[in-house]
Amino acid sequence: MKKILVPIDFSADSVNALEHAISFANVIGADVRMMHVKKSKNFEMPFYFKDFNMAVGKSLEDFMNILIEKYKEQVKNKLDYKIREGNVFKEITNQAKYDDAYLILMGTHGASGFEELMIGSNAFRVVSNAPCPIITIRNGFEEKKLQNIVMPIDFSKETRQKVPFVTELARFFGATIHVLGVSESNSPDITTKINLYCTQVEEYLKEKGVNCTKNILVGANITDLTLEFAKNVNAELISIMTEQLSNAAFSFLLGPYAQQMVNHSSIPVLSIRSQD
Repeated sequence: MKKILVPIDFSADSVNALEHAISFANVIGADVRMMHVKKSKNFEMPFYFKDFNMAVGKSLEDFMNILIEKYKEQVKNKLDYKIREGNVFKEITNQAKYDDAYLILMGTHGASGFEELMIGSNAFRVVSNAPCPIITIRNGFEEKKLQNIVMPIDFSKETRQKVPFVTELARFFGATIHVLGVSESNSPDITTKINLYCTQVEEYLKEKGVNCTKNILVGANITDLTLEFAKNVNAELISIMTEQLSNAAFSFLLGPYAQQMVNHSSIPVLSIRSQD
């Protein structure tokens, strides 16, 4: 059984991510596991419950069970939770490995225990070290049926590694994949290579019975090119590879393109770690 892992810190962003995860799980036939990481033994009042007269005397487990009760009828398969203690990004990636998670879906900002994860370098550590694909989503992005996926293709050798997973998602949802060749250079060698890659991907998608389009764009910033194109096609998802910085001192950090996309996109971003 596939499993979707959702980090929960009880912020609006993490609960929003949970609601999206449930929608995904119901389509692909997956279980949903909520996960909370305690940074210390001192438990702080969850932000999500501060406006409710329901917090007095409750434990962390009680709060998780409140979410279970609220959402269990919406989940076609199983909804449960896991509580771990320690380093946030390490515990999330370890749990994903232990569960052999199909997907991690998490909010991009948070409060209390996950604040440094969602707005600092730890967010990029989760994305770049996750053993499975990960979707980051901003609070405020309305829950929608997945109908349009933008898949940027550049001239890197890893760029096509995301194709099989994105194809599988598109088939689950009946979505269209918009293959987008992107380059910051007008070099004929580079644009020819990107066009070749895009044509190969287009042929693969057609063989798999997936609706697709193909476009090539050249501009000063490929993040801006991708985001503008995604808005124009009303995309609900953008898929990227998590390119890594080559300097060993920064081996846990994402490269600039992935950082920009995760930070700046108002559209959910699917990040897939490259396989060496």
